[in-house]
Amino acid sequence: MLFAIVFVCTRISQIVTLTPPVGMLSWFVGKFNDANVLTPNAILVLFIVTVLALAWALFTLLAYSRSSHNALFVSFVDLCFLGALIAGIYFLRGIQFADCQDPARGEIWYNKVHDVGIPGFSWAVNKPCAMLKASWAFAIMNTVFFAVTAFAAWSHGDSVVVEERVVRRSSHSHSGRHSHRHRSHSGSGHSYQSARRVYV
Repeated sequence: MLFAIVFVCTRISQIVTLTPPVGMLSWFVGKFNDANVLTPNAILVLFIVTVLALAWALFTLLAYSRSSHNALFVSFVDLCFLGALIAGIYFLRGIQFADCQDPARGEIWYNKVHDVGIPGFSWAVNKPCAMLKASWAFAIMNTVFFAVTAFAAWSHGDSVVVEERVVRRSSHSHSGRHSHRHRSHSGSGHSYQSARRVYV
C-alpha cells in the first residue's frame, strides 16, 4: 500500500514537472530546425532525456499493475534516467550563471551556452533565458523524483522476491510432510496386514 502511494504520487509529480521542459525545449529545437542549424548539445541532450523520461513515467503510471510486478526492472530504468538527467543538467550547467534580467553583454544567456547562434536570427534577452533556466531547474527536481521512485520500486521488488521464496519454501515443506505421512500410513497398514497374516 505504501509503495502504491509513493510510486503513483511521485510519478504524477514527474509528469507534471517534465511536461513544461519538454514544451520549452521543443521550442528551441523548432527554432534551430527552421533555420536548418544543428541544435546545440547543451539543449538537445536535455530535450531528448526529458522526452524519454516523460514517456516512461506515463507508461509506468498507466500500466501500474505491470510496473508493480516488474518493480526491480522499473527501479533499474529509473536509475538510468536519473543518470541521464544528471548528464543533461551538466551539459546545460552554463545557464545557471546567466542573468536573465541583465542586458550587459557579458551576462547575456547565449554567451553562457555554447553554439546557440542562428544566422539572421537575434535571440531575445529575457524569455529564452527564463525558459532554459526553468527547464534546467525542472530537470534538477526530477533527479530527486526518479531517485525516490527507483528506491520505492527496488524496495517493493525486493520484498516481493522474499515473499515468493517464503511461499515456495512453505509449499515445498508442506508437500514433503504430506508425502511422508502418506508413506508412513501406507507402511503401517502394510505391516498391520502382514501381522494379521502371521497371526492367522
